[in-house]
Amino acid sequence: MLYITQTALELGFQYALVAMALFLSYRVLDIADLTTDGCFVLGGAVSVTVTLAGHPLLAIPAAMLAGACAGAVTAFLQTRLGVPSILAGIVTNTGLYTVNLMVMGWKSNAALLREDTIFTLFRGLGIGGGFSELLLSAAITILAGVLLVAFLGTRLGLSIRATGDNPDMVRASSIDPTLTITVGLCVSNALTALSGAVVGQAQKTVDVNSGTGIVVIGLACLIIGETVLGRRTIVKGAIAVVVGSVIYRFIYAVVLYTKVVPVDCLKLLTAIVVGAAIAAPSIREWASFQRRRQAARTGKGGK
Repeated sequence: MLYITQTALELGFQYALVAMALFLSYRVLDIADLTTDGCFVLGGAVSVTVTLAGHPLLAIPAAMLAGACAGAVTAFLQTRLGVPSILAGIVTNTGLYTVNLMVMGWKSNAALLREDTIFTLFRGLGIGGGFSELLLSAAITILAGVLLVAFLGTRLGLSIRATGDNPDMVRASSIDPTLTITVGLCVSNALTALSGAVVGQAQKTVDVNSGTGIVVIGLACLIIGETVLGRRTIVKGAIAVVVGSVIYRFIYAVVLYTKVVPVDCLKLLTAIVVGAAIAAPSIREWASFQRRRQAARTGKGGK
């Protein structure tokens, strides 16, 4: 049970970076960025390839830079060419499939057999013992969260937040929404690539299809966290994505351990949970309207 708990925590922190990226793009910028799946694989592919070249530490910023470039392409399609945000993400994601194959040397997967990774290097320092991977994963995610909150508190960060709230007001304030959207999507996809890079080095492998469904999982983590903690402030939102990711991984681990739901049905279950959670406000509003309508009918009947 201790092993399951530790594994759930490790994966929760590693995948929380994807939920953090979606928090920035989906919640702050109000953009449905579907670049996530391909960008996650891109981060893993760059990380594993650079690690194979003997530079595991350099692999992390290299992966984030690659992710930022993917975000810039999506932003360019959206802001300069007038492609709708959803289609821009789909176009970039489609192109990333070939890019990821190129990064991995035209192979569908790559593995780190006896290569050092950031986790083996950290374990070699003698810190944390058997919990070294968990400590490093938590440290990377917490640092990324702190930096994201600090960034969104800067003048540029506030402009990005304002763009998500009211782009017309931002434009009237002499702030270029093209810049804020581009920077926001670059940072968001850099976080997604960072998650892929960390997962790739932790699992010592990456597959060209390993990002399938990541955007749905990230949304599930985001919504679970917001349900538990709410999203009234940026700080609370950043904490919520981490909490949601850990809770999701615990649920995932329990389901796998108890076999309550077949493993093949887990992604379908995740999709149902995400769809229900997103539709929850509309369902509550509809239910409230029906109660008021029924109360009004009852009142008329009594008269």
